[in-house]
Amino acid sequence: MSKAAIFTDQLRRLQRASSQRARTAVLSAAALLAASALGACASQPKPTAQLVRASTLVSQAEKDEAQRYAAADLQRARDELSSAQTAESDGKYDNARRLADRAAVDADLASARAASGKAAQSADQVRHSIDTLKQQLQQAPAPSGNPGPGASGPDQDQQ
Repeated sequence: MSKAAIFTDQLRRLQRASSQRARTAVLSAAALLAASALGACASQPKPTAQLVRASTLVSQAEKDEAQRYAAADLQRARDELSSAQTAESDGKYDNARRLADRAAVDADLASARAASGKAAQSADQVRHSIDTLKQQLQQAPAPSGNPGPGASGPDQDQQ
């Protein structure tokens, strides 16, 4: 063979070997990436604590009468908790954790709004009671025989 043919043949062999090495490297990298992704999924702990916390806060909000004072917040918390439980059962732990945390925040907000609503209602009742007492005091006649402090009467000027 001529030198040019030998050179061309060697060049083709090098290209094939280089191409095979590149393919092997790409396949190895892809396998490593897939294994680490599967390992990450398998090593994620279940979001049990977040689900229990969210469920407890939703129950507490219901007991705090959040349905009356913050119905939208409570419903959102219930929906997010339900979605979190579904995601957990599907093995989507990150999504379940995120949804459970959101449910807990919304349930806590519903409880706070319920407490605020109750406090406002109590304040209104106290204001109403004070107004009623003021009206009763203004309408009541002064008791006879005791004109009250600072009142001047015929007996008071004689000394």
